[in-house]
Amino acid sequence: MKTIILLLLSNTFMTVAWYWHLKHKEIALWKVLLISWGLAFFEYCLMVPANRLGYGQFTAFQLKIIQEIISLVVFTLFAILYLKETMRWNYLLGFLLILAAVWVVFRKN
Repeated sequence: MKTIILLLLSNTFMTVAWYWHLKHKEIALWKVLLISWGLAFFEYCLMVPANRLGYGQFTAFQLKIIQEIISLVVFTLFAILYLKETMRWNYLLGFLLILAAVWVVFRKN
């Protein structure tokens, strides 16, 4: 569970680092880069321990798949709540197809 929580927190930092500035085009690009790098530092401080703790319990492939699903969930919430974008049926279908990929990766052979 620690791995999942750390991945959730790290993806939150990274999503904010990558996308917060889309609503602030008045801020100079060089400032946006510095702020985003600062936020990304905390993402790395959480992501690296998450992967280190999780490796062994999960394979590297499974860790990456978990991270991608968490990233999509965090981004979806960010896009809807902060950027005020709407969820469309084709986005939802795409996410469901990615979930199908998760099922394939985690099923027992």
